Amino acid sequence: MSQTISSLMRHELTQVGPDDTLQAVEATLVAKGLSWVPVVDASGVVLGVISSADLLRAHAEGKTAPKVSAWQLCTYKPVTVRPDATVAEVARLMTEGHIHHVVVAEGNEIRGVVSSLDFVRTFVT
Repeated sequence: MSQTISSLMRHELTQVGPDDTLQAVEATLVAKGLSWVPVVDASGVVLGVISSADLLRAHAEGKTAPKVSAWQLCTYKPVTVRPDATVAEVARLMTEGHIHHVVVAEGNEIRGVVSSLDFVRTFVT
C-alpha cells in the first residue's frame, strides 16, 4: 500500500497549550467532538497529546480541574510522522507501539493528525 498518510489525516487542527487547565482541555474535546488533542507550545512544537483516557485517569486520581494543566496530563513525545509516510508504515508504528494517535508534521509544523478511528473510517466511507 503506497497511499500516504496525508490522504487519511484530518487537516482541521485543534490543539491546546501546555498551561491550559484540565477543565479547558475537556471543554475543547467536548466542543469539537474529539477524543484526543495535541499539546503545543507557543512556538508550535508538539510537546505531547492528551486523550480522553488521560482525562479519565486524572479524575480517578482525584486531580482537580483548576489546578492541573495540560503539560501535567499529556503523554510526552508523541509518535510523529511525515505527511509522505505510507499508510502501511503508520499502521505498523501504531500497532507495534499500541498507540491510537499520531501527529503528522514537517519539522516543527503540524500538518494534521491521525487516529485509529481514521483508519476505520476508510472502510465505511
